[in-house]
Amino acid sequence: MASGLTTRGRCLLAGGIATAVCAIVLDERDLLRIGLFVCLLPLVSLLLALRTRRSVRATRSITPDRVSVGSTTRVALALRGGVVTGALRLADTVPDAAGVVPDAPPRFTVHRLGSAGTTVTYPLRPVLRGAHRIGPLSGRALDALGLVELTHEVLPSDRLLVLPRVAALQGVPVALGGGEGTPGAAVAHQGQGSPDVLIRGYRQGDELRRVHWKSTARHDELMVRLEERPWRGGLTVLLDRRDGAHRGHGAGASVEFAVSMAASVGVHLLRRGEPVELITENGTSLGGAHGTDALLDALAVLRPVSTTSLAGPPLATADDAIAILGALAPGDAEVLAERRPSGGYAILLDVATWDRGRSSPVPAATSTSAGAESSAAALRRLGWHVTVATAGTSVERVWDAVAAAQRVRVS
Repeated sequence: MASGLTTRGRCLLAGGIATAVCAIVLDERDLLRIGLFVCLLPLVSLLLALRTRRSVRATRSITPDRVSVGSTTRVALALRGGVVTGALRLADTVPDAAGVVPDAPPRFTVHRLGSAGTTVTYPLRPVLRGAHRIGPLSGRALDALGLVELTHEVLPSDRLLVLPRVAALQGVPVALGGGEGTPGAAVAHQGQGSPDVLIRGYRQGDELRRVHWKSTARHDELMVRLEERPWRGGLTVLLDRRDGAHRGHGAGASVEFAVSMAASVGVHLLRRGEPVELITENGTSLGGAHGTDALLDALAVLRPVSTTSLAGPPLATADDAIAILGALAPGDAEVLAERRPSGGYAILLDVATWDRGRSSPVPAATSTSAGAESSAAALRRLGWHVTVATAGTSVERVWDAVAAAQRVRVS
């Protein structure tokens, strides 16, 4: 808290003291009265400003206090108290990431409260996920003559939780399962007729007895027969949050795209009734079993880590797997394959296309870098279906490519 006389108030007080001293030396009573009045004026203003500061009370409400990136929330400050003498200038502390709207900065001047008080509001449009602190609210009480200024904290800070952006996705890869509205997986036999047989390309670890020789001859490569869709134990989504595997800063960083991708996939599949567990590269669970709210809350506060390896506990072989990956160093693909020998779906971010010098998304890249192509090829050799995502590509387009993964249906 800072309080005291302004430059004008200090000059007036100094002038009043000098006048009073001169009046005493010269034995001028009238001049002494003037000097004393000038001295008392800033002191009386100080008392009135102290009264204003102590009498004003404030409450803050954020509606809603849990929003997605790019959405709008509104902050309301309700002020109550006694008569305001002079002016009360209020300023709420808001981080840039919380999205202060330039046309409506959180600064206000109150000249009168009235018996019912007053309420002032301002909008926020967050540009970056996270738990942001809104506040503290500071106030400056000024007297009408501008002789005194008192600064103090009117209200402590409140929490605004900004969730990652969630895109509306459509469909799922065939290997992920059942028909619309069927939780888990659909049963292969429905009514009369032949089993619903699926085939796919051979992956390392597949049993040779499941090779579908007729389709192998037709496609000139080993194809594996899936005679039924087993009841799945769930779906594991692995999110690579390693700081060294990503590029860019702020909302335009590749790690933010990865988080938004994970949030969109998790919410999409949970709403379809799929059992989903979201984990980080080292196996730390971020939720999914407790619903979309818990999953999004965990992703909102997720931060990159300095870990350089993809090593971690094995991924459940009974589950389907989707890995959202940053840049892969030599050996990373093999480490991932050790954790899940049967492969899965990989969304590989071509982080070289993310501009390190920008804080907003860059235009869509037109080609894939050599490093990403090499990593994608390594993953494919190990049985992963790979979709490469470049900067500026939408989450929806990437998921459409994943959902269109090659699965041949035969009877």
